[in-house]
Amino acid sequence: MLVSSFVLTLMGVSANVSAKAYKTVLVHGFQSQQLSAIDPRKIESDGQAYWADYWGALADERIDWPSYERIEGKIASDYLWPKLRTMSEQGVCQPGCIFLTHSTGDLITRYIIDNQANWLENAGLEPLNIVATFDVAGAGGGSELADLAVNAANGLANPVVEAAVRAWLGRSVGQTLGVLHDLKVNNARQLASFPSERTPRLRFVADGDLYFNATKLFLPGIDDSVVAAHSACGANQAGAFDSCSASVGMDGKLTSQDGVRNFWPYHYPMLMSDNYDHFSVIVNQSKGKVTTANASAQLAPNKRVAFSTYEEEKGFWIWKKKYRYVRQSDNTSMSALLYAAMPE
Repeated sequence: MLVSSFVLTLMGVSANVSAKAYKTVLVHGFQSQQLSAIDPRKIESDGQAYWADYWGALADERIDWPSYERIEGKIASDYLWPKLRTMSEQGVCQPGCIFLTHSTGDLITRYIIDNQANWLENAGLEPLNIVATFDVAGAGGGSELADLAVNAANGLANPVVEAAVRAWLGRSVGQTLGVLHDLKVNNARQLASFPSERTPRLRFVADGDLYFNATKLFLPGIDDSVVAAHSACGANQAGAFDSCSASVGMDGKLTSQDGVRNFWPYHYPMLMSDNYDHFSVIVNQSKGKVTTANASAQLAPNKRVAFSTYEEEKGFWIWKKKYRYVRQSDNTSMSALLYAAMPE
């Protein structure tokens, strides 16, 4: 996997998914409403609604799962395995698939990457050809908010913590915790942490505000109000980081950063922005300029993901600063930038 400064002129987004070289598979994130309204009949409709704003119409497949279950339990046996089996039987990923994940979908997909070949081969089926993943606001390294929620459920939280948990979940935490156990930072980082498959995991990271900043006190370093940079960037250990890069800020400023330097294998941060929050990254609404930690990545021979960038100076004299931005990001949503960059 090569990461370089090669740039590609951004093309307009087309709704014709067949124009892309690889199939797109969506894996959604944690859905808090499912903890208080357990209804297996709604898993599919909840998954559809999750992506309704933009990605749903562009994808070839979607993997739905319930937030009230555990990953290594019924999520794997009752939801992941049946879907992967069907996809293999139908040859969905024969030309190659890109998994587009959001939030906890990052952790779910890491578990899939670590296990799918073994599961399918044992059933006499062909493993899926997962070419890469696009992990948007990824929670593969867990979220400190999950630790808070589990503590609150066990009566180990003060009013400030309880307020942060309510802001995030939309209600007080109940007895059903499900995937929140898996999202605790230490637990998440121990789950399928080193898959044998060398699947490139491209990271797209935000640093925006939600919940009137009620959650930010508990998230180390920069964060998107739900997931801290150590998780979203793909750092190989938890910590407080200002960026996914040691030389580019989340706002595009080209200067030294207390950024992530050591990543999980095959994790590559691509786009970053301080204008998007945890949820606005997956809708088709422009929030402001986006920068790059890495401008391009090689997925296969003649197949690259790349973003065209430019540099801009701001300020005067000794206060002059240089910034790097992705072209057209001032009027194009981050999701649209991602889709346009998918290989054709």
